[in-house]
Amino acid sequence: MNVHTVDRRTFVAVLGGMAAAAAGCGPWERAAEASVPSYLKNRAALFAKNPRAAALAWFREARFGLFMHYGLYSILGRGEWVMFREAIPVAEYEKLKDQFRPDKFDADFITDLALAAGMNYVNITARHHDSFCLFDSKHSDYTSVHSPAKRDLVGELAVQCRKKGLGLFLYYSYALDWRHPYFYSREHNPMARPAYKQPEPRYLWKKDEDFAHYIKFVHGQLKELLANYGPLAGIWFDPIMGFYARPDLFPIHETYAMIRQLQPQTLLCFKQGATGTEDFAAPERTGQSLAERVRKQFGDAKARIAADAWEANKCKHNEICDTLQPHIWGYKKDDDDKHLDADEVLKRLAGVRPELQSIDEHRSVAGRLDPSGGREDAARSGPLHS
Repeated sequence: MNVHTVDRRTFVAVLGGMAAAAAGCGPWERAAEASVPSYLKNRAALFAKNPRAAALAWFREARFGLFMHYGLYSILGRGEWVMFREAIPVAEYEKLKDQFRPDKFDADFITDLALAAGMNYVNITARHHDSFCLFDSKHSDYTSVHSPAKRDLVGELAVQCRKKGLGLFLYYSYALDWRHPYFYSREHNPMARPAYKQPEPRYLWKKDEDFAHYIKFVHGQLKELLANYGPLAGIWFDPIMGFYARPDLFPIHETYAMIRQLQPQTLLCFKQGATGTEDFAAPERTGQSLAERVRKQFGDAKARIAADAWEANKCKHNEICDTLQPHIWGYKKDDDDKHLDADEVLKRLAGVRPELQSIDEHRSVAGRLDPSGGREDAARSGPLHS
């Protein structure tokens, strides 16, 4: 398809439908208990009585959002699983941090674009499976703040979302980390570690008890995200197969309780579901159980966990994930001219938007994009999450 260069503000203006909500000002620590999150301003009365109920009511009407898959993998342009698929050693992959300069990452523009497209929330990969973080963390120096960029991209996006009344979700790789020394090994799940020909010296996990080091790291970072980035619309966990492989290692109920205690309005999802107590499910492309896949890979007992969670979640107001490019969620250079056009996107939206087509209303859509650093046409560089 043809690509024409236009000024980004002109592009947003042409899309029309601009909307901005009252901003929530000041540090979250000072304002959290006294103010209603800007994206929930129309549900202030319900929020005062029950923050979670207000958030669920908002989510049911939100229906369309933007999901940005962005990180070090964007530099290579071969998808977000490139470290795993190409078995890039940890030390070699880490060198990408010194190249991370997201000069064209513009949270103001991104949120204007989302509003112009009729979106009501955005999501960004705060930490993906490679463990690189787009936020400031005391638990890791493997972050955008410690890169040449010296920028907190989650923080920049949070400011704009509060200002414009957009809900902010944060993707967090809860059940997979290819860098952390104490994540579990490939013998339990092939996706747990890249298939290196030689042992990776950074990997120190030897027994189940070692996994506690990883959980301490995860909980520490989740507390940072909940404390430092304002009212969050949701935490979006991934990948669910990493959980199904070893559910005994993850204190999932403790994790959920911690999040709901720190920010009661923050919605929780974990793909098809880990416990069935998630606020919504977010399967990829089609809404279906993973129980049979889990049974073949991990056995009957773990398949029952997957089946029970999906049974509990399947009739909630859920989110369906899909990409704007052929398959990969992150930026893939070879797909630069293969993105969906507007007509095809509308067809997919028709499957979940009742005003476009009268079918199942129990779904929301979220659009994914990878705003690759240095690309003027950033809005073209990634996938749709529906």
